[in-house]
Amino acid sequence: MTLILIGLSGSGCSLSRPDTAFAKMEDAEVTGAISPPPEREPTEGDLAFARNAASDVLTKGTKDSSQPWQNPQTGARGSVTPIAQSYTGEKGRVCRDFLASYVNGKTERWLQGSACRIERGRWDIQTLKPWQQS
Repeated sequence: MTLILIGLSGSGCSLSRPDTAFAKMEDAEVTGAISPPPEREPTEGDLAFARNAASDVLTKGTKDSSQPWQNPQTGARGSVTPIAQSYTGEKGRVCRDFLASYVNGKTERWLQGSACRIERGRWDIQTLKPWQQS
């Protein structure tokens, strides 16, 4: 085995054998890729803000309108947009479907819902759940 030493004047540097590792992993150590942050699920508070926005935008009754919403406690936000014409639902009530966006950190998803009109022109949210594309 040949040992090579190189001296640099005044620098105090030296090189050791080229087959010596700077760091060595133990057999039990495992490395892996950094995993993405977990998806966040809407909290009941987030859904309450989205329901209020849905009721507001449907009460306005204007065509092609959206209503933003935000939950300051969780940082979640989004908007609600009616997506279909009204139809007659249970008990002869006027009903309408809508989509709500949900954004929290890197999580982005869509929620689908339906609502039916109740007294004084307000809307009762019947469903609000993750959107299932067909």
